[in-house]
Amino acid sequence: MLADYKKNAMMSLLLNDIRFFMHLIKKISKSPSVIHIISFLCYWYVRFVALTTHWEKRDIDVFYDNLKKHKAVIFIAWHGRIAFAPYFWNRSSKLSALVSPHRDGQLIAGLLKRFGIENISGSTNENPRSAAVKLLRELKSNASIAIIPDGPRGPSMTMTMSPIYYAKTTGKPVIGLTYSIAKSKILSKSWDRMLVPLPFQKGIVAVTKPFFIPKNSSKEDLEKYRLQIENEMNELTWKLDKELNMPKIEQGTMPRKHH
Repeated sequence: MLADYKKNAMMSLLLNDIRFFMHLIKKISKSPSVIHIISFLCYWYVRFVALTTHWEKRDIDVFYDNLKKHKAVIFIAWHGRIAFAPYFWNRSSKLSALVSPHRDGQLIAGLLKRFGIENISGSTNENPRSAAVKLLRELKSNASIAIIPDGPRGPSMTMTMSPIYYAKTTGKPVIGLTYSIAKSKILSKSWDRMLVPLPFQKGIVAVTKPFFIPKNSSKEDLEKYRLQIENEMNELTWKLDKELNMPKIEQGTMPRKHH
């Protein structure tokens, strides 16, 4: 009984710390030094939670097999489930991630860098041509790329066409990763409904099947592939959440507009 009380008290303190840091992130300026500190703290928190979570891994071997077979993949994860995705990446394979030059993107960049993932600054919404050139160069040299297909500003869990374009151009497969962890906090005020887990819980991580986009696909075909991948990513995320008694995350949310 006392042990349960201590455990619950510790988790309550951790959750308060998480809320404090999320509040701090919203209030900080674009100071590189402050962003560096926050990303450093986030990295160690992610590692601590990941190491203390009892993980059930589904189809991760299939993911690694595809990576080995095709040399490179287009790796995608939703914005609200990005924090723990790099933990499962095979560090022996090069991965470059497209990150937004904005504040939240730079926080993610700092986290990814500490996991050995290279960053490409850019956006599929702002100056997309420059970002496309950099990402295509990586894929053609058999280096995998990572894209947050609903970032940087949503709508949440709604995929842009960019992963489809890179898959069609290079012949590399699109593979999505998602996860859920029991008793996590859902940040309902964040546009992406970020999942913030606590340590010592049960977690499930899973990947989608690989999606290949034929080079001769029509515009209508490309939209069908886009919707197919989006639906599979969402259905998989919702399935994992349901298994761990987590609430179903709403799709299509966007940041509030400030007037």
